[in-house]
Amino acid sequence: MYLRSPARASTVLSPMLIGAGALALLASALIAFIFFVVLGEAMAALGEIGLWRFLTDASWHPSSGEFNLLPMVAGTGLVAAGAMVLAMPLGLIAAVFVTFYAPSPVATAYLRLIELFAGIPSVLYGLWGLVVLVPIIADLAAPGSSLLAASLVLALMVLPTIALIATMSVRSVPLERIQAARALGFTKASTMVKIVIPSARKGLAVAAILGAGRAVGETMAVMMVAGNIVQVPESIFEPVRTLSANIALEIAYAMDVHRSALFVSALVMIAFVVLATALLEFVTNKQAMPDVHPD
Repeated sequence: MYLRSPARASTVLSPMLIGAGALALLASALIAFIFFVVLGEAMAALGEIGLWRFLTDASWHPSSGEFNLLPMVAGTGLVAAGAMVLAMPLGLIAAVFVTFYAPSPVATAYLRLIELFAGIPSVLYGLWGLVVLVPIIADLAAPGSSLLAASLVLALMVLPTIALIATMSVRSVPLERIQAARALGFTKASTMVKIVIPSARKGLAVAAILGAGRAVGETMAVMMVAGNIVQVPESIFEPVRTLSANIALEIAYAMDVHRSALFVSALVMIAFVVLATALLEFVTNKQAMPDVHPD
């Protein structure tokens, strides 16, 4: 059998490696450019208002010189956290189901359906939430447009992404590892919990990061069902306003320091994603000895 020499293989791979490196460098440069543009636009507000006032002003009323971002930060964090608490377990269950339990035709049809949901525009999710979900919640507790409605709609939106990536991660677990666990007396359920999920934790972390990033940045659907009242909610039935919705609602007429303050909101959103990514990386990189005793 003909084998390429190391020198020839290196010659063949070099253009591919150079191209991949160039694309990675370009992507990094674009991300850095976007960050520095946002930072540059926010500097006027940070200089004139000061960081402290974004945390201590009475409320968010830019026309009156009040720029408290905490209600929007709380709204963004609560909506995203609620969506992830719902979507992450459901996505993992879906991945395990289609990989280990569902017959092949059912698994294929299920994955095609999830891919279809992943391609639905966000405004359609918002419209469904507005005409179906909000009235149902309003029957429980007025006004209906609320933290709960936003979290439920957002959970539906991020679920397909999480489920598809989790499925790829679960399917990448070596079959030999699963067979060894079963040979040692593990039940199918304990194999999933103690072998498959820990082995797929890197991919599951990627699913969580992408889901959290979309949850933090989603605008239109959340804006349609959240109520958009600037307040820290005291219950899941109260309206909220997120940072992204705040930018979308006010950027068209904002001027001077008000406009710059909206870019400070964008910086806070970037900080949300960076912190979530760092936290997940820390958790997944911790080396812990799993419990490998069969049930």
